[in-house]
Amino acid sequence: MKKLSMDELNRLSVEEFKSSDKIPLVIVLDNIRSLNNVGSAFRTSDAFRIQKIYLCGITGTPPHRDIQKTALGATESVEWEHVANTVEAIDRLKELDFTICSLEQVEGSTMLNTFHPEAEKKYALVFGNEVFGVEEEVIHASDHILEIPQMGTKHSLNISVSMGIAIWDFVSKLGVLNGDT
Repeated sequence: MKKLSMDELNRLSVEEFKSSDKIPLVIVLDNIRSLNNVGSAFRTSDAFRIQKIYLCGITGTPPHRDIQKTALGATESVEWEHVANTVEAIDRLKELDFTICSLEQVEGSTMLNTFHPEAEKKYALVFGNEVFGVEEEVIHASDHILEIPQMGTKHSLNISVSMGIAIWDFVSKLGVLNGDT
């Protein structure tokens, strides 16, 4: 067994990525203050061929040195748009028939491991501010509130970790990694 070289990984070029089929998933960042977390969203979205990222409210936008440091060039491959208000982005996505899933800890939330996305639907995953979480009005505009089960004392994950877990969960359940979509 040997570690693969960059050439052996057979990665897509930016042009190939842009023209490739994407999974039916978009990411909405609701007032994310850390530019490193924004960069991580781009990098993770590139890894899983996410359709688009909506950068809402105070969320930083490319080009920025701190975003680029974490994104490693993914701002060039992943489509993105800044929207001043997260609810406005949610309303637009609903008009495009997206099912809105906010990741937050609320009364009556659905645990991520028990949620089963439907292959024929398009989904938007909303991730909230590092301190305040997803805005209350965004929660009320969401179709589902999903929670990542946690067993420790903190009951808090960094947004980049939450994105990785949730996106992986959706991609896995949608059968993308098996070539089912």
